[in-house]
Amino acid sequence: MLNGAYAVTGSLSRKSLNRIKRTLIYAVVTLLAAVILVPFFWMLSTALQADGDIFAWPPQWFPDPPQWHNFIDAWTAMPFNRYLVNTLFIVTLGIIGEMASATIVAYGFARFRFPGSDFIFLVLLATMMLPFHVTLIPTFLIWQKLGLTGQFDPLVLRSWTAWGPFYIFLLRQFFLTLPRELDDAAEIDGANTFQTFYHVMLPQIVPALLAVAIFAFRGYWNDFLGPLIYLTNMELYTLNVGMYFFMGGVNEAPQWNYLMAMSTLVALPVIVLFFAAQRYFIEGITFTGIKD
Repeated sequence: MLNGAYAVTGSLSRKSLNRIKRTLIYAVVTLLAAVILVPFFWMLSTALQADGDIFAWPPQWFPDPPQWHNFIDAWTAMPFNRYLVNTLFIVTLGIIGEMASATIVAYGFARFRFPGSDFIFLVLLATMMLPFHVTLIPTFLIWQKLGLTGQFDPLVLRSWTAWGPFYIFLLRQFFLTLPRELDDAAEIDGANTFQTFYHVMLPQIVPALLAVAIFAFRGYWNDFLGPLIYLTNMELYTLNVGMYFFMGGVNEAPQWNYLMAMSTLVALPVIVLFFAAQRYFIEGITFTGIKD
């Protein structure tokens, strides 16, 4: 009976210890989440404040009354309808180009062995270490020599050149998790390389493709420096470049409430997309590390 009592007591103590551990973990995670969400809350608070209340002291976290018309006023202050169309055009073609080109290159590295393939892949991964600013001027000079600056071409055509080494790495690792027997079975059935790739392999890597699509959407949607450098016509500007006008000028003060309102609207699609597709996003990231 004593042994049974000790067993019950030990079981209860272990349960209590696990409950305490979970409580501490949840408390730490909640605290970190609150710290991370403070800038987002301040952005929304600033977007709903009147221009004269932004720098009030002490800070007014909850605007009274909230200026909901700031969102409409900010949107109509510039031709953001046109900028939205431009942004969606670049984002759509960019996502399609990234997925198509990166998938083909990743499939080649994963399924075909040729002299120097490992070295080439290492060189490809090494380019991830290069800051964007290192290649900024040479890339601009190339597009300028081609006569394509001032248009959407530099922002769209680059996606069709498999210029994202991270996407290639992600998809290659996913391809490596697929058994070689799938290729052999397709070859026995008379499928050529393209048929094997399109009908057998692509359906198997849908989670990884969705992860690449989410990354690409975020990259093209939030891109500011690319459109700022290559686009010279205001009618071709994107949402991010259009928001820059709210920063003011030499003789004009920044319109912080309008800037924060537009920042909230621009950030909203990325947040919604992540929560809507987080299962595929996490699955696509997780499975890439199963096999080296």
